[in-house]
Amino acid sequence: MSLNLTEQQKRLCNLLQQGLPICPRPFREIAKSLNINEAAVLREVERLRALGVIRRLGAIINYRALGMISTLVAAHIPEPNLQKVVEAINALDNVSHNYLRQHYYNLWFTLLADSAEQIDIVLSELSARFNVDFHSLPAERMFKLDARFDAEENERSFESVERLSTEEDVTLNEQQKMILSKLQSELKPVAEPFGFLCSQGQDRLSVEDVLGIITELIDKGLIRRIAAVLDHRKLGFVANVLFAAEVSQQRIIETGEALAHLPVVSHCCQRKTFENWPYNLFAMMHGKSMADIDRVISKFVEAEGIDSFQLLPTAAELKKEPVKYHFF
Repeated sequence: MSLNLTEQQKRLCNLLQQGLPICPRPFREIAKSLNINEAAVLREVERLRALGVIRRLGAIINYRALGMISTLVAAHIPEPNLQKVVEAINALDNVSHNYLRQHYYNLWFTLLADSAEQIDIVLSELSARFNVDFHSLPAERMFKLDARFDAEENERSFESVERLSTEEDVTLNEQQKMILSKLQSELKPVAEPFGFLCSQGQDRLSVEDVLGIITELIDKGLIRRIAAVLDHRKLGFVANVLFAAEVSQQRIIETGEALAHLPVVSHCCQRKTFENWPYNLFAMMHGKSMADIDRVISKFVEAEGIDSFQLLPTAAELKKEPVKYHFF
């Protein structure tokens, strides 16, 4: 499943994950870092898209700043019902991720909504439809959110953790809403990728206007960065597991911060529990093999004195696409 990329392609993958420069011709700036020309960068980006290495190129939006909330949902779905349940969940516009995992709780998906009440309604309707208990595990504290992969070293890169904006809703003007709405579409690898955001007529927006608004949205915490999202499996990270541990409230912050610093961890947070599920510290881990991940986990649980935890390897990726927010 992993691909043999050239050194130049690996370097380009890393630069694209860091984020496009907010300027009229961002690929030309990236080309300078690679000592090649802009046309060569655009060809490589197209090639990486065709290979499936680049899954998406566009804005990574912080939906919390728009007032939305999210939760991780777990369910046990018997095999005879699995396909129809998966189809129903994947059809929901506000489901961004859905995974089949090797565990009694075999289906895990992320659900976004405007309120906790809306989440309860969706899960209640699913429960009634399929006669299944869907357990909501909303995040209570985020320790890490940094889904970037080091293509050059074939290891996870965690030199920085993405800045999370305040939980307070952000107020946007009409121009900001329009630009953010359009940025939910994928960017094309062209010389001037932000050109499609410009407008004519009475409310004309120049490229400079557009770039200024994008910078404002980044400063407000609405946009984390405009970057490539890669298929980590094609970079060699074929082992992926959800780690869930039971940690006392007295040690949850200390242990969570330690877990977040492990090189295999991309996401780490404290979540609510449910009946017969006491595990409150979650982390998504990625490695070249399960043996690599197992070694890291063994050292971690020993060092932190954790004796109650679960490993849920990814059996299949069922859905992975950003939720679109509708302003108008």
